[in-house]
Amino acid sequence: MLQATPLTEGWILRHDGEAFPASVPGCVHTDLLAAGVIPDPFLGRNETEVAWVGRRDWTYETDLRTGSGHEQTDLVFEGLDTVAEVLLDGRVLGRTRNMHRSYRFDVTGLSGRLVVRFRSAYAEAEAVRSALGERPAAYDEPFQYVRKMACSFGWDWGPTLVTAGMWRPVRLEQWSTARIARVRPLVTVEQGVGVVELAVEVERTRAEAPLTVEATVAGGRVRAAVDGTQGVVRLEVPSPRLWWPRGYGEQPMYDVELTLLHGDSVLDVWRRRVGFRSVGLDRSADEHGTGFTFVVNGERLFARGVNWIPDDVFPSRITRERYRERLTQAADAGVDLVRIWGGGIYESTDFYDVCDELGLLVWQDFPFACAAYPEEQPLRGEVEAEARENVVRLMPHPSLVLWNGNNENLWGFRDWGWEERLAGASWGEAYYLGLLPRVVAELDPTRPYTAGSPWSGSWDHHPNDPAHGTRHSWEVWNREDYAAYRREVPRFMAEFGWQAPPAHATLRRALPGEELAADSPGMLHHQKADDGNGKLRRGLERHFVYPEGDFDRWHYLTQVNQARAVATGIEHWRANWPVCAGTVVWQLNDCWPVTSWAAIDGDGREKPLYHELRRLYADRLLTVQGRVLAVVNQGAQAWAGVARLRRMTVEGAVIGEAGVEFGAAARAVARLDVPEELMPAGPEEFLVADAEGVRAWHFPAPDRDIPYPRPEFDVTVTPDGSVTVGARSLLRDLLLQADRLHPDARADRGLVTLLPGERVTIGVSGWKTPDADAARAALYCLEPSR
Repeated sequence: MLQATPLTEGWILRHDGEAFPASVPGCVHTDLLAAGVIPDPFLGRNETEVAWVGRRDWTYETDLRTGSGHEQTDLVFEGLDTVAEVLLDGRVLGRTRNMHRSYRFDVTGLSGRLVVRFRSAYAEAEAVRSALGERPAAYDEPFQYVRKMACSFGWDWGPTLVTAGMWRPVRLEQWSTARIARVRPLVTVEQGVGVVELAVEVERTRAEAPLTVEATVAGGRVRAAVDGTQGVVRLEVPSPRLWWPRGYGEQPMYDVELTLLHGDSVLDVWRRRVGFRSVGLDRSADEHGTGFTFVVNGERLFARGVNWIPDDVFPSRITRERYRERLTQAADAGVDLVRIWGGGIYESTDFYDVCDELGLLVWQDFPFACAAYPEEQPLRGEVEAEARENVVRLMPHPSLVLWNGNNENLWGFRDWGWEERLAGASWGEAYYLGLLPRVVAELDPTRPYTAGSPWSGSWDHHPNDPAHGTRHSWEVWNREDYAAYRREVPRFMAEFGWQAPPAHATLRRALPGEELAADSPGMLHHQKADDGNGKLRRGLERHFVYPEGDFDRWHYLTQVNQARAVATGIEHWRANWPVCAGTVVWQLNDCWPVTSWAAIDGDGREKPLYHELRRLYADRLLTVQGRVLAVVNQGAQAWAGVARLRRMTVEGAVIGEAGVEFGAAARAVARLDVPEELMPAGPEEFLVADAEGVRAWHFPAPDRDIPYPRPEFDVTVTPDGSVTVGARSLLRDLLLQADRLHPDARADRGLVTLLPGERVTIGVSGWKTPDADAARAALYCLEPSR
């Protein structure tokens, strides 16, 4: 039986003649941080103090003993970041140049000093650039010349911390006769029967040994002979329980086990969990253009999505528990699709396991983003090798529903001046339209592939044409107000978003000792977007009186504006289902404490946007679009009733009221005309619509023009920490910033608007000393313009 032994102990990192203890998995930065050699790069402006780390070469060492009674011993690295030479007792075992692959070296009969020497990723990238020629990119760093997590080199939300190290586990595998080298599972549903077809590849030490494989699932058992190094086993499960996305059904999983046998002797075992479901992507043409609609088990979905970036700029620190926490936050917000963005990584198996369990659909980008990528060697062979390995590695997961060739590179070629600058040089097109779809079709024909995001489906249309395929909307935020979202109905909005700073407690931890201001040195360092603060200011000034010199007010209003921007888009696009078939907010998470587009900040704290997503992505949503009340029903049952519409003044008077009957079929939208006499006539009026606990607001003027009354409210606190606010005036966008009560405190809701006489109870956890005065001080809402 194959024996696997983790190699986690006894490693050292050599630095300037000294040896420091090293963690495996880990990286140079985390080891130097643990040894006290470098300061925490997440704090203050320390990022610049550790820039030298990425420019150095590094060496890891340990002693290796390989003796055993087995015929072969392999040294297995699940991930080397990135350019490395591996030596054992002075003998070169191999060289690597790809973070996204695993590596295996035969070390049978060898022992001695194991040394892994890492070359600076900068040095490798610059050498490749020198050999292959300059290629344009959205950033100056040379990330497109090395197969490494691109955002290690910095992004408009991330620090420049260019890592090196053994970022995934290392182990010894000792075996005899044969081992399972690869299993490619095709899981399908054919006429109500679940089918698992396992294509097996084995590696042998004895070519003549007769081998069989035995597979089991759901009580079924099948054996097949191995022909040389290949074998295929097919199992059938009659009437399997189907795996569904969250909100559409349950997520039953089936244990699959495949055993490699020599006679009655067990040589190796492969185990995975699979789910039975069918997945398709409807890209058919219609009167609106070219669609992009996910279809799971025959059910057409409006995808309620978020974009995912690596949850830490040092990925080796991300544990299974952290994946579960972050992805559970997504599911609790109503999310049913997570897009793994192309400037990051193929995530660990833990990520996809949690998505399988939670019913979160996964859209997986291949790791290409915002740059022209050379197609020549040494990169081309690495791209194909990593694609083949990761496609097969991730195939068992029912949550994985789409392979996507790249992020924004097809768009960049057309619109960002690349074509002229390239002057005919390769830039990645052959990857996205040739190599990658061929690999997916060969290895994983059960899932759709799209060449990029955004992508209209062919060069016959502009890559970012809203009428065809996927759309990214970045004119909004960069140049336009979020009201511009309402000007178009894309077929699928794959990226859009608005910035806001992280929670107050996150800023206090990240910027110790600094007097916080929008433009303080630390705040500016933790703002990576081009003219980010200028865009925040212009975005605020379109809606609010800018709070000069008042950081707390600036912090609150930028949070409100972020939630408003995303709400404007999602409400409009959900109201136009099925023409628009999904929204994927940029972005769910952060990789460090930073002002960004994230709904959850770098310390894991939820911004108001997070709580707003819970409303926006609920099965039932009301939204006023112009003179129409859209009743959005994504539930499995029809929604019918009477909507109560009230035209009110900001002082609380009702000046018009009506009940309007509605009926929205399952997974459908009903559109109701708002009676003319109920439409607000000016900035001192607004419309509120209620139906079975769901509410929509319509204020016809920018907040700076609305004569809000001075907020009046009562606050009571229970011993368990719950805070109840009773409104004596209109309270618009009331927010309890729980982290101001205690860094560990969390509130169970975000922005809420109350009419006079209404009350809301906010559950607060992690608050050790509940106090009404402290709660009042942590409450913010819109006030009369000053």
